[in-house]
Amino acid sequence: MSNVETQPKFANPAPLGLAGFALTTWLLSMINAGWFSGDAMNMVLAVAMAYGGTVQMIAGVMELPRGNTFGSTAFLSYGAFWWSFALFVLFLHDKVPPAFVGWYLCLWGVFTFYMWLATWRSPRALQWVFLVLWITFFLLAAGEWTGMAALRVAGGYAGLLTAVLAFYLSAAEVINESRQRTVLPVGAPRGT
Repeated sequence: MSNVETQPKFANPAPLGLAGFALTTWLLSMINAGWFSGDAMNMVLAVAMAYGGTVQMIAGVMELPRGNTFGSTAFLSYGAFWWSFALFVLFLHDKVPPAFVGWYLCLWGVFTFYMWLATWRSPRALQWVFLVLWITFFLLAAGEWTGMAALRVAGGYAGLLTAVLAFYLSAAEVINESRQRTVLPVGAPRGT
């Protein structure tokens, strides 16, 4: 009998959280980009609660025993974003002035900006997700503040790009781990 203790191996929750984020972001961004009308919002809300919100929060909690402060902060926060968004649209959308909605989006942009700064020693793919998401939030906030539909549409397209980048990183993490080699490159972190 050996006295060597084995550490339990925890699954990487990042691909799950990224997929929940990507899918929900894609659906909402199609509306923001003008591909679909607000009539499609009910599907976004269902996905925001079940996949974008709940699954990201589960991924965030799974990051805690791994000691990943960034991952837990990101997934728990963006999971809460999706829940707050769903609750806002369901119960409050006609009771909040657009300028205040702009501040809501702007403050999520502030959070995303410093999370982007925290990615600078992470794979390039993760850096791009946070950079483009930061731009998305500020375009959408500016659209609310100015009432310019073109800014909302630009935010929608930036959101679509964000979703594509997040889907790619999720796929890369799952495929590369399952193949035990790099199939989809994610870009070396800075300084390596």
